[in-house]
Amino acid sequence: MYEITTESHFSAAHSLLHYNGPCENLHGHNWLVRATVKCEKLDKSGLGIDFKTLKQKLRAILDDYDHKNLSDIFNKAGESPSSECLSRHIYCRLVESLSDSEVEVVRVEVQETPGNSATYYE
Repeated sequence: MYEITTESHFSAAHSLLHYNGPCENLHGHNWLVRATVKCEKLDKSGLGIDFKTLKQKLRAILDDYDHKNLSDIFNKAGESPSSECLSRHIYCRLVESLSDSEVEVVRVEVQETPGNSATYYE
C-alpha cells in the first residue's frame, strides 16, 4: 500500500457558532491543508497519482474557500466553520473529485494556526 500526500493553503475568515470567547468574532487565518490518498498499484511510471494532479484537485476545492468568509458557506448548512467541519467538507469533496481514479482518500488535515490542526478520515 502506498500513501501520497500533498498540501496547499488558502486565506479565509470565519466566526465560530455557539462559541463563548473571542473566536465567535469574525477573524481570519492562513489555512494549511494536507490531503493524503492511498493506492495499492503504481502506474507504468511508478506513480500512484501524480503530485501535480492531486494538488490540482485539492487546489480546485480550496479556491472555493480562498478569501471568503467561511461562515457564509457553513452557516447556510447550520454548521460552524470549525477546522473539524472544514476538514470533513474538503475530504468529501476530494473523494468526489477523485472518484474516477485508482486512489482512495485517506485523510484531510486542516491547520488553522501553526501547531493546531484537525483531521478527518473515514
